[in-house]
Amino acid sequence: MKIGIIAGSGLYDIKNFNLFEEVSLDTPFGQPSSPYKIGEIGNKQVIFLARHGPSHTIPPHKINYRANIWGLKTLGVERIIAINAVGGINRLLTPGDIVLPDQIIDFTFGYRCSTFYEDDKVVHVDFTYPYCSEIQNSIYETTKKTGINVTPKGTYICVNGPRLESAKEIKFFASIGADIVGMTAMPEAILARELEICFGALCIVTNYAAGIVEQKLTTVEVLNTMKKSAEKIKIIISEVLNYIPLIRKCPCKDALKDAQL
Repeated sequence: MKIGIIAGSGLYDIKNFNLFEEVSLDTPFGQPSSPYKIGEIGNKQVIFLARHGPSHTIPPHKINYRANIWGLKTLGVERIIAINAVGGINRLLTPGDIVLPDQIIDFTFGYRCSTFYEDDKVVHVDFTYPYCSEIQNSIYETTKKTGINVTPKGTYICVNGPRLESAKEIKFFASIGADIVGMTAMPEAILARELEICFGALCIVTNYAAGIVEQKLTTVEVLNTMKKSAEKIKIIISEVLNYIPLIRKCPCKDALKDAQL
């Protein structure tokens, strides 16, 4: 079982992670964001990718999502856990909270390359449930065992960025059922589905979304909250491998069945 972790730089030093090598790949879609860090936790192989590059220099709207996901597939990854920093729209959420999303609303559509099937095939992949229930349930069981509080469901609305949102946009997003807002869940989730890779996520609420409170939104707040939450995330990633089933029984592995015209 190979698990891919997509996150910011620095999370490869999580508890019990033994780094073996770094691999740089060329893909049909160009270069991934960074070299893949291949290692092991226990007897499980783990492959880390820094989504924004090793020094966090790639903004969300310029990430080569297709190359990133294709590279993980090439390396044999069948499951991905994404780490996302998000703004809290739901007023029950506060900075530092962790959300396990179960739904996505995509506001990046048309701005980012969001499919591998553009030329010789017409493929319509089912995306009713964007996140793999096996992974999300495994993460939730891990948090219960480790005593880490999480919100087990939530709707992630993905915007193009790199600017932050206006107060009226956030009010609109709340009205259509969004709980958290971020800039990287899409097209990661759908690209993984198109390659029949299970996709799960841990979302850290780093700040209140625009207009929820009066204070100005800053990247300093985001970084500080991520640092405070890093230890919890490292514990979850280290322990969750004990709860993910060795054999996939979810629909993700058969996503392309009956999807091609």
